[in-house]
Amino acid sequence: MNDQEIMDQTKLAEDVAEKIKYKFLDYFLVKPLDPIKVKKEFSKPVSTGTPSKDADGIEAQDYDTVETEVKEVDSDFRKGVVIKRPMYYDVEDDEHQRDIHVGDIVIFKDTTGIRFDLVKDSRLIRLYEILGIEK
Repeated sequence: MNDQEIMDQTKLAEDVAEKIKYKFLDYFLVKPLDPIKVKKEFSKPVSTGTPSKDADGIEAQDYDTVETEVKEVDSDFRKGVVIKRPMYYDVEDDEHQRDIHVGDIVIFKDTTGIRFDLVKDSRLIRLYEILGIEK
């Protein structure tokens, strides 16, 4: 994402945040962005031919070679836009707690967080579930 798109996300997130009447105690409200696509290698065994019976009379298939295939799949991680910060994050005593702002793009594990259906397509994510901030 270029700087202009990040600025647009910030303005949009701030506008959305103003309309949400909830204050969250321990969670960030995050709007996940589209899944990230990555290329991964998958190995699968290749059959050597027709099944044959062994000494016990059991039909068995031999797989002597392995074929590698590259597929484009969804990443295990996801980016999202911070819409709301937890109440404790707005305390001015701790400088380190002011690093994540409304509109920031954060990265988190795709399976993490709690789906929050009171705000469409959003999740509640704890600070320790946020793996990084895109600056």
